[in-house]
Amino acid sequence: MASEPPTWREVTHHQTTNNSHFKRLRDYSERVWKPFVYSSAYLAFIAVAEVIIVMSLLSLPLSPAPIVVGLITFTIYTNDRLLDLESDAASNPQRTAFVRRYRHPLYVLSALAYGLAVALAALGGPLAFGLTLFPGVVWVLYAMDWISTSSLPIQRLKDVLFVNSTLVATAWSLTIVLLPVAYANATVTPAAGVIFGYFVLATFVNTEIANVRDIKSDRARGVSTLPTVLSVTRTRHALYGITLLTGSILGYGVIEGYVTAMAAGVLSVGLVCLLGVTGAIGRIDERWLSISAECTRLPVFALLVLFTLL
Repeated sequence: MASEPPTWREVTHHQTTNNSHFKRLRDYSERVWKPFVYSSAYLAFIAVAEVIIVMSLLSLPLSPAPIVVGLITFTIYTNDRLLDLESDAASNPQRTAFVRRYRHPLYVLSALAYGLAVALAALGGPLAFGLTLFPGVVWVLYAMDWISTSSLPIQRLKDVLFVNSTLVATAWSLTIVLLPVAYANATVTPAAGVIFGYFVLATFVNTEIANVRDIKSDRARGVSTLPTVLSVTRTRHALYGITLLTGSILGYGVIEGYVTAMAAGVLSVGLVCLLGVTGAIGRIDERWLSISAECTRLPVFALLVLFTLL
């Protein structure tokens, strides 16, 4: 005898149960997601992945370099968000509210992360120690307003067109590429130079994509970025060109024998992803553009892990 179909009450109860499970899962995901993203922990994870990419492509031995860069990244970006609470309130209200609410724990965590990073860097020798301190020194010059005086009204570097993004891209790329080299006591090869150029230009693009979200607040504060000086459309076209230039550097590296075709191909996956994100500028919600651009190196990391396991 065929079973009877479920009653309306049974169907409703089943749907209610599923909705309850979904709501709990969503609430749990939000509780994990917000601290991970708003505290800049996700940037630390990406920085770790980038250093591992460098170590893999340059055939460098395992070292504390990824951990050190991750800790420094967390420290600097957390403090940057704490410093810019007022200016970020309009462009990123949810993140600002989170950072303001948990500012004291974030201060403590960033201090502990910095102390651990410096301690690990000291084990790598003077060069590793200096490279670890370098992004922090640059951040102080970049973000702080201490160079402005009443008699000499100089803009902070964070507010100067091209200088801001170039400084960020160069400082981080130097540390990401050279710190694992310093730990290994290896020489800086042309391959390292090609990879450094790749990271500098790609990080520059990432930084300017993030500036699209802040265009209103930056204009109000007199901060010069590509989106505030150019239109959003022209910024998109300019970033297309820089991304393609990055690809040409990889091509040059292959032609000269500095990097293998496989290495260039793997790195190009990140550029393809970056082109996709760049194409979305002015067309989708800017809140997701910055995170999407910053994550474009993760497919490169995933491919290298896959190749290692095969």
